[in-house]
Amino acid sequence: MSRINQFKSIAILLLLSININAQKPNYKQGFRLGFGLNTGYVLNKPFGFGLGTDARLQFDLSKRYSLALTTGFTNFFVAGEDNDLGFIPVKLGFKAFIWNDQFYVLGEGGAAFAVTNNYKKNSVIIAPGLGFATKYIDLSIRYEHYPSFPVTNSDQTIGEGNGQLTLRLAYGFGL
Repeated sequence: MSRINQFKSIAILLLLSININAQKPNYKQGFRLGFGLNTGYVLNKPFGFGLGTDARLQFDLSKRYSLALTTGFTNFFVAGEDNDLGFIPVKLGFKAFIWNDQFYVLGEGGAAFAVTNNYKKNSVIIAPGLGFATKYIDLSIRYEHYPSFPVTNSDQTIGEGNGQLTLRLAYGFGL
């Protein structure tokens, strides 16, 4: 529980430290909504790959900076078994366009709530990524780390600390 409190404190400090430049009269702040499909390579056994869908609400602070709230459903598949891990991620993030108002970096953090196959542990999520966005299409790649999700160690014992490399394709629009 202390990790979640630490995350909340960091998120609040980040939000309070953002300097919004309100002197650009030609840019209108606003919301965007995007729906994405995610496919990922889970880095540690017992899982082989991940598949998910998400919805992202984005608030544009300026032409280059945005806040994001993302949720959805992700499933980590176990090859040949019926012991997959399904979870609902809830993440807050900060997006910064770094080149041509299309290429961006995104940092997200939040929690993953396990909802399938009697998995009892939830996990914190840390997810840095890179992406390319147009008016309607968003393509990104990110690494997601789940410190409390299970891994199979080399000696076949169960440990914690799984992660995945994920590709996201999304359709978005202004609200």
